[in-house]
Amino acid sequence: MGSLAFRYIVDDVDAAVGFYQQMLGFTVDMRPGPGFAALSKDGLRLLLNEPGSGGAGTAGGEEPQPGGWNRIQVEVDDLPSEVERLRKLGARFRGDTVEGRGGRQILLEDPAGNPIELFEPYSQ
Repeated sequence: MGSLAFRYIVDDVDAAVGFYQQMLGFTVDMRPGPGFAALSKDGLRLLLNEPGSGGAGTAGGEEPQPGGWNRIQVEVDDLPSEVERLRKLGARFRGDTVEGRGGRQILLEDPAGNPIELFEPYSQ
């Protein structure tokens, strides 16, 4: 089996690339043409596609749309500080911080409305 990646459908690849680089520290691995980019961070490979761009932009005869609830998780050491930093940069969030059994989290939205879970685990 080859490497694993996660794909997000976005409205504007340039805006999404800027967001993931500036807000979350992703690195651009490949930009072979308009409508697509491959990024990475800490072993996660993130593929960004505009609807209608390439095979992934037309899934099963339908045009995929951004948004939804599936998400990648980015672990942080201090969630309140990270949320404050991102708010100052103009980040959008879905709701407020919630606490669960394993830690606390908040959903950050990329420019297309795709969620990214920022997660701070409880220390063991």
